[in-house]
Amino acid sequence: MATRSSSPCLGPLDRRQWLTVGGLGLGALATGADPNLAGLLAARAAAAAQGRQVDDDFSVILFWANGGPSHLDLFDMKPDAPAEIRGPFRPIRTNVPGIEINERLPRLAGMADKFAIVRSLHHNRGEHSGGTHRFLTGYSSVKANLQEAEFPDVGSVVNKMLEATSTDVPTFIANSKTYGGGPAYLGASYAPFMPGSDPESGTGNQAYEPVPLYLTDRNRSNYALSPEGVLTLRTRYDLLSTLNQLARSVDRSEQVSAFGSFQRRAVEMLAGPRTREAFDLTHEDESTRARYGDSHWGKSLLTARRLVEAGARFVQVLAGFRISEQAGRTTSWDDHSVNCDIFKAYEERLPTFDRVVSALIEDLAQRGLDRKVLFIFCGEFGRTPVIRNQDPSGRPGRDHWPRAMSVFLAGGGLQMGQVVGATNARGEEPIRRGMDSNCLLATLYRRFGIDMQHEFHDLSGRPFPILKNGEPIAELL
Repeated sequence: MATRSSSPCLGPLDRRQWLTVGGLGLGALATGADPNLAGLLAARAAAAAQGRQVDDDFSVILFWANGGPSHLDLFDMKPDAPAEIRGPFRPIRTNVPGIEINERLPRLAGMADKFAIVRSLHHNRGEHSGGTHRFLTGYSSVKANLQEAEFPDVGSVVNKMLEATSTDVPTFIANSKTYGGGPAYLGASYAPFMPGSDPESGTGNQAYEPVPLYLTDRNRSNYALSPEGVLTLRTRYDLLSTLNQLARSVDRSEQVSAFGSFQRRAVEMLAGPRTREAFDLTHEDESTRARYGDSHWGKSLLTARRLVEAGARFVQVLAGFRISEQAGRTTSWDDHSVNCDIFKAYEERLPTFDRVVSALIEDLAQRGLDRKVLFIFCGEFGRTPVIRNQDPSGRPGRDHWPRAMSVFLAGGGLQMGQVVGATNARGEEPIRRGMDSNCLLATLYRRFGIDMQHEFHDLSGRPFPILKNGEPIAELL
């Protein structure tokens, strides 16, 4: 049944217009929830009328180390601390005087002028999902161990606030769900587009297989839009499951005629060549693929670069890594003694991390994207300064530590080649430029041109600002 709208009629949309007119929240096609497609299509005109200014060029790639990476074993090493704190790794100098990082990151050490490290963020939640929620939303949750967010996370906020500038590529894309993140009361329309997510990633299970963002032989024939990925066109409209099949079906006028104009445009957006090809690494130059390597992380970050280059604004990649049985059992960075030998796990992870992150930084710079695309590596908190040995085997590990953490950033038109803040000699807490983790979110919102005082209303109608506290990190801006 047709709905009545106060918006002026836009008239018929041809194929080219479907691809170029912005303002669509992709999830609404599957959920049928408000705001409906007509309202979303009208959002661009409304935003223009209100004079809202956002940065149409800025994008984020968030490499999320779910589980919590150790600041003391990566970017805030304490070589002079007692043995029970410092661990076996030694720091090495970088090409920026005064900045040192883990010796297992030699490629990154040679390009410290192209990244920045913030060593003094902290918050107050030590649970995985509670910490993730606190870090990515800026709000403390009521529940300690929650699977779904109580407040919208940063990617969902970006998706909502930039819907009026969206193109034929989804605004917010992820390989899988975070544990404690999500769109909350914004609704499923603003969750990330996840082509092949694993529900285990949104639970306390720390041993699921790494989830590819890129096409694989296994998922190529069924690259469906799963319920966890917000869009399930196959279920609602009985369309074929793959993007290529969907693209062909859109060209059949008898099938297209079943859709209203906005639904039709949504399908065309999803089936458009920019979206399909961005996920497919066979379209990438072979020398570039070789630079990133054939690892899960390499292919994931290369796909993330392709997605932001195609028009995505926030790409979130869970940094899952399958360590050897000798190192432990976890896929995430939850490096307790009971899960793994943290130092053996880092010995296996860091060479790949060094290769793929340095490749991405170089790639962004060579393509002129380093002024527009910000790469972030972090997790929900740091790890305890004191090494623990709770496992019966006596192997070393570190526990949750939200009182201090390090965040690694590169690009985005921010000031690189610096360290912001410092922790004490034991890495326990900030002693210089201590900042609530909301300051990172405030920096992102400032860079996107999003007013963090803008209010959303929860399901009971109560107003909440996007971020109630936190100041952008001045040294980066």
